[in-house]
Parts: sequence; structure tokens; C-alpha cells
Amino acid sequence: MTLSWSIVCAVLFGALLHASWNALVKSSTDKDLDMALQSLFGSLWSIPLLAWVGWPQAAAWPYIVASALIHVGYYVTLVGAYRHGDLSLTYPVMRGSAPLLVALSTYLVFGESLSSIAWAGVSGISTGVLTLGLNTRALQAPKALAFALVNAVIIACYTVVDGMGVRTSGNAVQYIGGLFLLQGVPFSLLVYHQRGNALLRYAKGRWPVTAAGSLASKASYGIALWAMTKAPVAMVAALRETSVLFAVFFGVFFLREAVTLRRVVGALVIVFGVVGLRMG
Repeated sequence: MTLSWSIVCAVLFGALLHASWNALVKSSTDKDLDMALQSLFGSLWSIPLLAWVGWPQAAAWPYIVASALIHVGYYVTLVGAYRHGDLSLTYPVMRGSAPLLVALSTYLVFGESLSSIAWAGVSGISTGVLTLGLNTRALQAPKALAFALVNAVIIACYTVVDGMGVRTSGNAVQYIGGLFLLQGVPFSLLVYHQRGNALLRYAKGRWPVTAAGSLASKASYGIALWAMTKAPVAMVAALRETSVLFAVFFGVFFLREAVTLRRVVGALVIVFGVVGLRMG
């Protein structure tokens, strides 16, 4: 398995989509309800997909169920991080900590060993991503930082589970459809149980945005899962975290967050990390 330029371009496009839907959640007036609606729309998007490609094989369902349950924790910690901290702080911490955890986990689970250059690329992306987010203000937002770090561990968990599942399935699109069908239901039901009809009222004015955000979210992760059948999971996971560059762009130009030298340096380190991955 190699990381070709076609896979690199596909995953980078997925990274752009990932940053886009995270910016939508961060900019919403009620992040719990917004995330619940995006999750629910994700299940709805999967119905025509499954009607077209068919159901996943039986061997894939244990991974799909496990991933759907893990994603409940992902949604909870994601919302918690955005409730207590800026996008430019929480998003880099969540996404920057995960690639190294994934690389270590996939070595133990899959036996995928990376070259020294590829390890340097993974480390470079993680370092650059964390550089974009960690600063003195991070210590002033301990709740946001705690949620973000827990979220990073959860990202590593579901990435490894889905990497195993999509390869076991033998059909990436079927696995993606089954995962998205089941993934959005638990968190949506949890929020509806807590908030009741507030979810329905919120949906009346917000559904077009959340529908678009959900489509971007599912397309982004679908691209990543497909790429994991073509290239090492750790490389794909690290490359996907270049989404932080797009998140910083959105934070600066749309959410009016500040530009600093630290962020410029972090962005350059990420670029060198991508080059290292491709050379590795």
C-alpha cells in the first residue's frame, strides 16, 4: 500500500470538507442541537447510498456498531470543546494529537510499520497542528483543552476500528453506508431525550445548513475510509489532519480570530510533514 498523489489530493479535499463542517458547528448558536441535526442527516444520506450499493457483509457489522458507539463520545467531547474554547484552539489540539496515537495503534494492530521519513511526516503534521492551537491562552481554557484531548483519544480509537472494519468489509462504500446509517442515531436520540422539542424548533430554521454540513462531514470521512483501503491507515489519518490549515483559515476570515507568527510557522511545519508522508 502506498500514498499516491491521487490519494493525497482526495484526502486533502476531504480535509477541506472536514474543516468546513466543524466551522459550521462552532458558528452555531446551539452546538448540541446543531451536532444532533448533522448526525441525523448523516443517517438519512446513507439510505439512498445503501439502496444503490447494498448492505455491508456480516463480518463488518461488529466494527460498524463499535464505531457508532465510539462516535457518541466523539460528538459529546467535540461539542464540549467548542462550547468552552475557540475553533483555533480546540480544533488543532483534537486533530493534532490523534495522528501519533493512530500511528502507534496501527503498528500494534495492523503491523503497519512506517519508514523513518514517514514517521517524520506524521510527527511534523502533529507538531505543526499542535503549534497552531497551543498557546498561553490554552491554560486559560482548561475545560476546552480537556475536552479536546479526550476527543483526540476517541478519534484514534474510531480510526483504528474503522480502518479494520473497512478492510474486513471488502467494499468501502458499503461499509461507509452502514456506518453512517447507524452512526447518527445514538447521539441524535440522546440530544432529543435531553432537549425534546427544542431540537424540532431548531431544525426549522437551521436544517439547510446542517444538511450541507452533514454532507460535508460524511463525504470527508468516506474519502478517508476509502483511502485507508489503498494506503497505510496512519498516513491517511495524519494527512487528514491538514484540515487544521483550513480551519485556521475559516477561523481567521469568518470567525474573526487573530493571525499570529506561531500559526504561520505551524502551517509551514504541516506542509513539510505532508511532503515527508509522500516521500515516505
